[in-house]
Amino acid sequence: MLYTELIRLWDEAVRAVDNRDWQGALAKLNQISEPTSRTLFVTSSVYIALGQLNPAIKSLDQVIAKDERLAVGFFQRAAVHMMADRLNEALGDCIWAQKHMRENAVIDYKQIGLRYKLYSWQVLYNTAAVQCRMGQWEKAGEILLAASQERGGRGAQVDLAMDSIARKEVIDPLFVPEGTVFRPRKQEVEEIQPRDFLGKSEVIISEIPHDDFGGFEPLRPQKPGYYEPKVEEGQDSRYMCVKSAYMARGPGELTVPARAHVFVFSEEDRDGLTTVICNGQRGLLPSFLLEPVTKQTKGKKKKGTDGADSVIVKVHYTYTVALRVPLDTPSWELQKRVSQKLGQPAAHIRLRHKQRDSSVLKPLEGEGCLRYLSEVAESGRATLWCQAEDPLANRTILYQMVALYDYTAQGPEDLEFGEGDTIDILSEVNEEWLEGHTAGNIGIFPRCFAYRDSEKDKVGEATSL
Repeated sequence: MLYTELIRLWDEAVRAVDNRDWQGALAKLNQISEPTSRTLFVTSSVYIALGQLNPAIKSLDQVIAKDERLAVGFFQRAAVHMMADRLNEALGDCIWAQKHMRENAVIDYKQIGLRYKLYSWQVLYNTAAVQCRMGQWEKAGEILLAASQERGGRGAQVDLAMDSIARKEVIDPLFVPEGTVFRPRKQEVEEIQPRDFLGKSEVIISEIPHDDFGGFEPLRPQKPGYYEPKVEEGQDSRYMCVKSAYMARGPGELTVPARAHVFVFSEEDRDGLTTVICNGQRGLLPSFLLEPVTKQTKGKKKKGTDGADSVIVKVHYTYTVALRVPLDTPSWELQKRVSQKLGQPAAHIRLRHKQRDSSVLKPLEGEGCLRYLSEVAESGRATLWCQAEDPLANRTILYQMVALYDYTAQGPEDLEFGEGDTIDILSEVNEEWLEGHTAGNIGIFPRCFAYRDSEKDKVGEATSL
């Protein structure tokens, strides 16, 4: 069979083992027509998990036949032989396992896909387990004593076993843990996945409004309006941008969103209306809503630029998240989307933005503040700062301030906050220090680390929550 098919079935079997789907794992392993010693080890592990000892032994026989120096194969088969009460075979496997340890205290099989370390003391432990089943209690004790002197992370397991042997109690054999199997290399698994080296074609520059064509084909039929309209010679026609959204109010008028691009057929008529094409529809729009479109804006119809459909919003919280939203999203809708992304109630978060050429963070919502995301979007992106609100009870808030910088508490009485956080001012300690509250914490901080959010806030206009 093809090597890629072997890797695919092996990987699917291992995934089934991880989900403890033993029958599903066997179904995949049985499809491998040319199994290797490592895939056969997986098969034996599945049979052991199902309690089917004879099939497990047969699989381990094949493992050792394909790799006769695999110490972990002998170690695992010795344990299964013990469970099947084949003590002589188990003792022989323990001897071979110790031989193939090659005087090493430990063998790490991670390099060949098995996340397991086999220690010499574990082999001796299973040898003692066979001896005690044969009634050779003194011999078992001597072997355990030798195991206790071996190096490795055995913990108290050998000591407990020695106590059991002293009481002539049979000890259970050690196995490779359930679910610990040989796995194909991650790189080999990734290489069998289909790859798209060319990727999806993307329209960069087009004269066709809203052109989203991608692929390779001959000339294709165009949707009505999705092309450069033909005009008569000498007719004044060009692209223009709609300043704000417009709802049709009469026959022949169009309903268009804000910042939409339209193709203008003629100058305004006596009623102040202009004939345009928008998204394949021809109709009338008020001339005062239209403004020229620059060559850059017209040519690059890529999402996320000014006048485009959507932008990527990066939100600084206790961690940073990003989401794509329509450009004409109002501030209240943006707050709702961000709250859903963060898993916080919308009423408990506060969004702020940085005005152009300013380091001051301003609130996104409220009177006289930002109304639409398009007002802060630039080059298809917008950056916001988010703070979780925590209601304050039984204290009077004099006014609120906004943090200009991060402040790290210097002592237990200090208030720690981050840039852009809103701080409820509870008292003015002196000219340099204020007492504030944010995110459920109360403390003092330097006045110079924050600024007044609004000039209309007055100390006398205190509110109490």
